[in-house]
Amino acid sequence: MAYSTVPTPLYPLYQQLDGFPPFVITVVFAAYAVGVIVSLYLAGHVSDWLGRRRVLLIAVLVSAISAVLFSLTTEVPGLIVARFVNGVSIGMLTATATAHLGELRARARPDENTIVAASISGAVNLGGLSLGPLLGGVFAEFLPDPLLLPHQVFLVALLVAGLALLLVPETVDVPETAPAYRPQRLSVPADARRAFLLAAFGAFSAFSVLGLFTSLAPTFLVQTFQVRDHLLAGATSFAVFASAALGQLLLVKVGARLQLSIAVAGCAVGLAAVAAGAIAPQLGVFLAGAVVSGFGVGLLFKGSIGTAVALADPARRGETLAVVFLVAYTGLAVPALAAGAALNLVAATTVLTVFAALVLAATATAGVLLRARSAAAGR
Repeated sequence: MAYSTVPTPLYPLYQQLDGFPPFVITVVFAAYAVGVIVSLYLAGHVSDWLGRRRVLLIAVLVSAISAVLFSLTTEVPGLIVARFVNGVSIGMLTATATAHLGELRARARPDENTIVAASISGAVNLGGLSLGPLLGGVFAEFLPDPLLLPHQVFLVALLVAGLALLLVPETVDVPETAPAYRPQRLSVPADARRAFLLAAFGAFSAFSVLGLFTSLAPTFLVQTFQVRDHLLAGATSFAVFASAALGQLLLVKVGARLQLSIAVAGCAVGLAAVAAGAIAPQLGVFLAGAVVSGFGVGLLFKGSIGTAVALADPARRGETLAVVFLVAYTGLAVPALAAGAALNLVAATTVLTVFAALVLAATATAGVLLRARSAAAGR
């Protein structure tokens, strides 16, 4: 997961080398999201019959291939291909690793509440995503060949991880004869479509915040605050993801309604601070807003997933969650693409302010309605 976000603070270096506009950064980033979506649809479910460990090994090897591609080119077409391949690996990894971690923990602690295991799995995913930009910033700021060395280091790390996976036990019974392949089925609860669409909207809104900071944080630091510190660019994205993971861990035993109330408050205060920091401009206010909004976003996404799980038919839970993740990763890419396109027309401060206002409205609406539904369901 960490390698998927390493390129975040490196984008300005690619931009300086090739001279492309900010919109191209979002196109390269969107290629990653498209790769995730395609992979989730085509391969996100195959570990149920191929085996968790085997699919994880394939995902790690695909990620290693993306590291090789990044090492071979700095041209935009090559970056798009490498980012897409990296997204394919994450699409395979996300659902499989989450299921595998939950199953391994259930074996180790069979009496533990499944909500705790799910929260830990989610926090581990977000924690990995948070480390990538921080490490990328260290490479960019302090080490030689920042467009080559991080990819080579992670290539070695991924190969070592692949070897380590050979020692991890399998948690599903792999049939001797594999069933006929079919893409992931998508299922929306027929008797609760409105509530499910609300959960999907919450996931879309939450990931739109993450998408902005993962793709354009370095651009906004340069254009709005005249800061060209690559480590700070990476640390900003790190702070958003780490805050999201921390929120899920700290409030794991808190009721859903209170979590969603905190999510609404965190998103509102954080995104307002992001906009205010851009207008002032005050870098400290902007960074504080990023951290607070990350905390809220983590809880909002958790609430969206919890709602979808509660609505789903147990026999089709995987199919239902697949829809939520597909919508979420669409939210990761589409708003960021729109923001990148807008940077060609108006000032970065205006783009950031309008984006923050729109996403604030979206996250607040989703959070309030999800909380009302949770109250009606007695959760």
